[in-house]
Amino acid sequence: MNVRRVAVTGGSGLIGRALLGALRAAGWSVLTIGRGAGSDVRWDPSSGTLDARALDGTSAVVHLAGEPIAVRWTEARRRLIMESRTSGTALLAHTIAALSPRPLAFVSASAIGYYGEGGESWLDEGQAHGEGFLASVCVAWERAADAARDAGIRVVHPRLGVVLATDGGALAKLLPPFRLGLGGPVGSGAQWMSWISRADTVRAIVAMLDDATLDGAVNVVAPEPVTNAAFTKTLGHVLHRPAIIPVPAIALRTAFGEMAEQTLLVSQRVRPARLQRAGFAWEQPSLEGALRAALRERA
Repeated sequence: MNVRRVAVTGGSGLIGRALLGALRAAGWSVLTIGRGAGSDVRWDPSSGTLDARALDGTSAVVHLAGEPIAVRWTEARRRLIMESRTSGTALLAHTIAALSPRPLAFVSASAIGYYGEGGESWLDEGQAHGEGFLASVCVAWERAADAARDAGIRVVHPRLGVVLATDGGALAKLLPPFRLGLGGPVGSGAQWMSWISRADTVRAIVAMLDDATLDGAVNVVAPEPVTNAAFTKTLGHVLHRPAIIPVPAIALRTAFGEMAEQTLLVSQRVRPARLQRAGFAWEQPSLEGALRAALRERA
């Protein structure tokens, strides 16, 4: 499918900023969906409002918006995290299902948090969902797109891993202590991390727009996951700093509660099986190369 007119939510986010630039550089017509006055299409998921007429003629929608999860999960925060994903997704799904003609593709983000704790096992798209709050969020998030799916729109759920960039996300938080020589493994360091460069994340999302064989869940991770100990050692090497000061699991649990357990300490060894079968080629398949590329982006 040759998508030329795409509407995107979350355009100001870590992935969205790069995605908008890549699409525009390729000559695509891009509409941003947001609450701000600068958005091309105005919406407010909390009140269920979306300017459907502004989406006429759109051949695809990419939905990346959602409340950040890297905070302590109070009950109020849990509701906000869940509602920001399910209400926005459902509003988009119902709106585009009613358009005539309908968009051909709806790429609606999810995350590898879907799998929960995986231990040493490889996790691919056929794996059942895990336990815990994040897994329940991802299940509800994906189901919220059902109206679009039922209307015959091709729905793709990129299950995002740890996206490496220096201007946001996990890597941005790690850089200050590591640059001071204060970095090290988190918890035991034995937990698996499934990461991907931001550039490859954007390329994977574009592939989902172009490749009509991709639908349903697609793991968006590099093909070489690493343990946390290996990740921190590699980051220290790239920065020419030691990475030997561990961060005790108990300190993280005390500071962040369940959020730490399900994001920082969880083991998720995820295989990008569907991207591999589709012939996707990673620009940064190795961690060291991806970290060096991320650092060059900042420079």
